[in-house]
Amino acid sequence: MTVRKNQANLTAAEKKAFVDAVLEVKRRGIYDEFVAAHRLRFALDMNTGIYVGHFGPSFLPWHRKYLIDFERELKKINPQVSIPYWDWTADNTVGSSIWAPDFLGGTGRPLDDQVMDGPFAYSAGNWNINIQVDSRPFLARNLGYRVPTLPTRAQVDAALAIPTYDSAPFSSGTAGFRSALEGSDGYMSMHNRVHTWIWGQMETSVSPNDPVFWLHHAFVDKLWADWHALHPTSAEYLPAAATPDVIDLNETMPPWPNTTPQSVLDHTQFYIYV
Repeated sequence: MTVRKNQANLTAAEKKAFVDAVLEVKRRGIYDEFVAAHRLRFALDMNTGIYVGHFGPSFLPWHRKYLIDFERELKKINPQVSIPYWDWTADNTVGSSIWAPDFLGGTGRPLDDQVMDGPFAYSAGNWNINIQVDSRPFLARNLGYRVPTLPTRAQVDAALAIPTYDSAPFSSGTAGFRSALEGSDGYMSMHNRVHTWIWGQMETSVSPNDPVFWLHHAFVDKLWADWHALHPTSAEYLPAAATPDVIDLNETMPPWPNTTPQSVLDHTQFYIYV
């Protein structure tokens, strides 16, 4: 069974194994395929009015499948590796261990936001940004530049207390747990705020260029799992059927021909969180 752990509890050896696997997936050219897929999905969601990976109810199941696929690539390198999660309500400062030089590296330097330390620094020679939205070939961050704080535990608990997964018209401005967690229900308090707090590539359609993307979305996914546990009698996913412009419970989620929200609702068939 794959176990996803809090990054704050990883041993030095576990951190190194994760980093090494990510770097090898990058070296093989597979990592950039994931970045390109996310960029395409984001563009389609933004410009076609059909919401699959973002701004709609399938935000959570789409990213769950996306993380599962990436985790499988990591396991081809090292079967012991899984995606850790970053609890940004607790490890919520620039000095948190996630940003240490032995793990993901820290914030960027002044003027161009280039990350200068850690295994993903451009100067280390292993992390060129090839799928771009600008001309910068390096990983960029400016932690806390645009918004000074990360979401709080109280905000997370308030979202978890919402008994309904989503509601009509099932798009960005709707009420429900999904919208509160994604951050698209009229305020930027949760998932979206974290992307903005990190800045750099994380604030763009090519956000997976920053390896913290996977740890951030693993925590978002964990919160979805926590919500299920808190509301076992609630509808697990809405809408159920026949809803235009969004993905229904048993409708396939592009680009996967055989993956529906229903097929990934039970995360324990793939991994557990500790």
